[in-house]
Amino acid sequence: MSNYSSDPKRWVGRQKPLHAILGGGTVADILLWRNKNLSAAILIGFTVIWFLFEVVEYNFVTLFCHVSLAVMLVVFAWSNGAIIVDRNPPDLRALIIPESSFRWSLTKINRFLLRFYDVSSGKDLKTFFMAIAFLWIFSGIGNYFNSLNLLYIGFLCLATLPALYERYRDEVDYLASVGNKDMKKLYKKFDTKFLNKIPRGPVKEKKRF
Repeated sequence: MSNYSSDPKRWVGRQKPLHAILGGGTVADILLWRNKNLSAAILIGFTVIWFLFEVVEYNFVTLFCHVSLAVMLVVFAWSNGAIIVDRNPPDLRALIIPESSFRWSLTKINRFLLRFYDVSSGKDLKTFFMAIAFLWIFSGIGNYFNSLNLLYIGFLCLATLPALYERYRDEVDYLASVGNKDMKKLYKKFDTKFLNKIPRGPVKEKKRF
């Protein structure tokens, strides 16, 4: 039993499994490496793409055309070769992206937009100033990395951090709870010295219909 598990509070989702927080299904399996072959294949694929664009300095249009040519030649050879050797041609359903994936993506985008609006409206000043600080820091980091490198680093974090967090959840939750307490102390000082001195208008009550 871990020494960090005495605190029942969880940093992500309390006691809810991380697999459920990530939406369950195939996406969660990939991020948590439940399907190691698929997760490794995606990671290798993105690494190859990053290598071609960043190291080899491949042009996007050229790469897209070359990949399309290669895929077309493979499909052509497979489809016509299957008839010769009396085998089934490639299944078209394997090339079709399921509609559920789009619905899941749109749901996440809509939730992000709603959350963005709530934070931007200033209903929670603590979250508002934390978001401003994060964006300011991230914009500074962007000055030292190009967009492709940032996207690749973000993908690496997305492909590794959830799995590492699931494995070392108790330790991370303990360190996060300690850091959260320190942040609350700093925020209280900041709130007392600055935020409480900001003049605010009267709060209007919402009309009920």
